[in-house]
Amino acid sequence: MNAGRLNRRITIQSFGTTQDAIGQEIQDWSTFAQPWANIRFLNGVESVKADAEVSVSKVSIRIRYRQDITEAMRIVYNGITYQIKAVLPDEAKRDHVDLACEVVK
Repeated sequence: MNAGRLNRRITIQSFGTTQDAIGQEIQDWSTFAQPWANIRFLNGVESVKADAEVSVSKVSIRIRYRQDITEAMRIVYNGITYQIKAVLPDEAKRDHVDLACEVVK
């Protein structure tokens, strides 16, 4: 994989039990990993559902190959949260993983 294309530092978060400032357990998102990534915006769709305007932006995020990413996680980059819809690993070369995502609004 060409490292020059991985030009964005993203935060992958997982949902689970963490501790707050006084030590109590709470359910919240926590940082799982912070890999370098290539972000490509594929398309955007805007529609009206239940008399409300809804927009969905589809994004492909490519990171180096790893096996510990799931659809239950999310990605945060530049203040925007992306929901992982599919994890698409390159099993032939084990070079990268494409994460098919949507912007969470």
